[in-house]
Amino acid sequence: MTNGSALFSIKRLLLGRPIPSYAALHERLSKKTGLAVLSSDALSSVAYATEEILRTLVLAGASAIWLATPIGAVIAGLLLVVAFSYRQTIFAYPSGGGAFIVAKENLGAPAGLVAAAALLIDYTLTVAVSVAAGTAAVTSAVPALQAWRLPLTLLFVALLAMGNLRGIRESGRIFAVPTYFFLVSLMLMIARGAWLAVRGEIPPPEVSDAAVATGVTTLTPFLVLRAFANGCTAMTGVEAVSNGVPAFEPPESRNAAATLLIMAGLCVTLFLGITLLARTFGIIPAHDETVISQLGRAVLGGRGLAYYLVQAATMLILVLAANTAYSDFPRLSSVVARERFLPRQFMNQGDRLAFTNGILVLSGLAALLLAIFRGDTHKLIPLYMVGVFVSFTLSQAGMVVHWRKERGRQWRLHAAVNGVGAVLTAVVMVVVAATKFHEGAWIVVVLIPILVLHFLAIRRHYAKVAQQLTLEGYVPPPRRHHIVIVPVGDLQRAVVEALRYAKTLSTDVRAIYVDVDPWATLDFHKKWEEWGQEIPLFVLSSPYRSLMEPLMGYIDEVTGGNEDTFLTVVLPEFVPAKWWHHLLHNQRALLIKGALLFRANTVVTSVPFHLRG
Repeated sequence: MTNGSALFSIKRLLLGRPIPSYAALHERLSKKTGLAVLSSDALSSVAYATEEILRTLVLAGASAIWLATPIGAVIAGLLLVVAFSYRQTIFAYPSGGGAFIVAKENLGAPAGLVAAAALLIDYTLTVAVSVAAGTAAVTSAVPALQAWRLPLTLLFVALLAMGNLRGIRESGRIFAVPTYFFLVSLMLMIARGAWLAVRGEIPPPEVSDAAVATGVTTLTPFLVLRAFANGCTAMTGVEAVSNGVPAFEPPESRNAAATLLIMAGLCVTLFLGITLLARTFGIIPAHDETVISQLGRAVLGGRGLAYYLVQAATMLILVLAANTAYSDFPRLSSVVARERFLPRQFMNQGDRLAFTNGILVLSGLAALLLAIFRGDTHKLIPLYMVGVFVSFTLSQAGMVVHWRKERGRQWRLHAAVNGVGAVLTAVVMVVVAATKFHEGAWIVVVLIPILVLHFLAIRRHYAKVAQQLTLEGYVPPPRRHHIVIVPVGDLQRAVVEALRYAKTLSTDVRAIYVDVDPWATLDFHKKWEEWGQEIPLFVLSSPYRSLMEPLMGYIDEVTGGNEDTFLTVVLPEFVPAKWWHHLLHNQRALLIKGALLFRANTVVTSVPFHLRG
């Protein structure tokens, strides 16, 4: 089996058989699989949103924890407003693209690029935060794995990448079961907790030795705002469905809108349920155990089978929450690339109709973040929220302008819904940026404009390329002379074949030999008389044994900067049977190609000679 066929077989084993383009429609998502693929981020956020509220409030003492309930209610209401706002976006922009397309078309390209930058950063952080939080669920249940936290996070990223490279519909099948397992297990835990609370069978709260320090500061409006900002992590992922409308089965808009409303209802139910139960059962956040883990022990009566099932479900949904980003990051990248603000490679679909390059780039960036922050969820979350609400605000503001321009039926009502969403998310954006700036949010605030400048530079590059490649007004310059040179270092079969090929290109073929050893040159002359095929041989002197400098000097001499002279350099190359055999041979041809790559009117071509194994 050759190297190529072996690699191909491994690829087929890991990713599956290629999917033809005509089957793309059959790879779409139903509402059931769409909820698993595109809603896992939003659903999983409830697993740590309540904890982030409690971690902040408890700094002012255990007596401040009661504020988690009203803060949670405000966040739940805000989540519903944003969800209904995005439902309107789905019907107005069924082609997807989300905040980028909405902001670009209604607020201008700069606003669209800010939204795109914010979303791409947000999706990268979604993968990092979700995987880190999922790993925290594992280490809470099995403390012995604490030392393996970072390797576990990187392993989860690799598994997610592989699952998504297999294609949209297959990733939906893979991730649907864990999503619904999480929903059922958490609903049952909340129902049991509510039943115990109604019956007054609430066990006394346990305070861990590793509990977060309480009463270290006073309760101030800024602390409450900070708790609110942390709790707004429950809203992350709400926009994912509107970004991925084209991934749904027809009718795309209706299926996407229904999925969005189901997701919003489930998120609100789970978030409020966990928040109320945490308050009722007196849960105090700890450094080495999540709030969900503590709540599971309190409600389910210790570390029994039911507890471990809840922890397993939480771990799975948190890790698979990154799948939402794996769906939306590549798709958004392809949309931005279509507008020439990202490299065109992001538009390419792989064998399984997935945007392979986007998936690989996302995996690499997320793995880098996890390595930098050592897989710590609480260090990553402050970076997480700014981009989310920047895209929320720009998308909703863009929709207000959209309705004003369209002025269709009930446009004022539609504009009012999106207007309320824009104002609320703008307020939250300011609160999040102000309260989290010193905790690391400044990194995202700096990264967004840098990424926008990067987009603009790519667009300028493509514009310059298009301008230089256009056929409008183009008059081909005359080519009066074509010189072909063949660098040779020895006479063997590969060289003889290259010389034969060169003679088919031009009547002016020249062989170039660099003299670094007079005795070897003399021997070469004898062979050339027999095998040189009457091609003129030019011997270049090289007193310092350099091969490249004499060759480059000769090329400069024969071309002389003449635009009517076309030069082709033919390189004889032999191809070893095994990849590692390349290490045993010099790469002179590669050096010549690199040196000539940026020369005008110069073509470099290789004549391969394949060696047998």
